[in-house]
Amino acid sequence: MAQASEKGWGATVQILKAVADQRGWEHSRFRHHLIMVSRLRAETGDGEIRRLFRVACELHENFYENTMPAFEVAESLDDIEVMVGKLLPLLNQA
Repeated sequence: MAQASEKGWGATVQILKAVADQRGWEHSRFRHHLIMVSRLRAETGDGEIRRLFRVACELHENFYENTMPAFEVAESLDDIEVMVGKLLPLLNQA
């Protein structure tokens, strides 16, 4: 489950970085990810983006701690699919 968790985190961060790169936003540190999420929430008016990013953060933590049961990892990965689906259309909109 730890590897699946990290793949969910990685998918989220990679799409965030792609969107940020197109907009010329800094994205090299975790604090930049938080800023990106806030900017995207403001840009889209979609408050769920922040919640979904927190889910990705929980998955990243689970990679190291491996405490989440399998069903929670699976549910969280479903949320990551939603997050990616929200961010993909933002590519090339900069």
